Amino acid sequence: MIWEDSFTEPEIDSGKWNFVEGGWGFGNEESQYYTARKENARIENGMLVLEARQEEYEGMPYTSAKLTTKGKAAWKYGRFSIRAKLPEGQGIWPAIWMMPEDMERYTGWPACGEIDIMEQIGHQPDTVYGTLHYGVPHTYTGESYQLPENKKFSDDFHVFTLDWEPGELRWYVDGVLYAVQNEWFSKAIGTGVQQNGFAPFDREFFMQFNLAVGGKWPGYPDETTQFPQRMTIDYIKVYKKTDK
Repeated sequence: MIWEDSFTEPEIDSGKWNFVEGGWGFGNEESQYYTARKENARIENGMLVLEARQEEYEGMPYTSAKLTTKGKAAWKYGRFSIRAKLPEGQGIWPAIWMMPEDMERYTGWPACGEIDIMEQIGHQPDTVYGTLHYGVPHTYTGESYQLPENKKFSDDFHVFTLDWEPGELRWYVDGVLYAVQNEWFSKAIGTGVQQNGFAPFDREFFMQFNLAVGGKWPGYPDETTQFPQRMTIDYIKVYKKTDK
């Protein structure tokens, strides 16, 4: 293990985390304004809580939180393991994902690459998704995992794990492998030049956690959606593979 946060301190560690603040839709027509307020992000009972609230704020109808390790911690390959409990409800969109520190190396998004360790759309509380975004034209590939026996990710904590090695990424829920990806591409815009086989997943990516409200994929809250909504993270652990 080379990095972790188990949230043992009373405050969110500013040496590890940045707050994203704003409400511009983030390219997905989302409806929340991200803040750095304790109402939206805090340590509670030794866990990180991201809370979405229904309240008017800076012209947006909801508030929530987004944290990143950009500029403070980034990794090239490794195992990323997160124990978390997810929310549920129409229009709720929690995510654990990674973006490259050098966004322009392969001419920006989407060619720069994006690794989605876990996404959930709240009207499917028994299902999570693991996805890669890459390439020009924009391409995304991934798989989903459904809990057995009508269980929901809002009922209890689960461990979401990504194993990322040169040429392959693998996704797990509670140790169960549900997705493997080993084919992708990245092309420079206007050149048609194929980059090396590992591109764009061949350099350091930082981690980010957010709880979005609304958007083109999950849709928007309706009369069935209850607030506040919470994503609770027990721990985050990052491991590096060593030669034996």
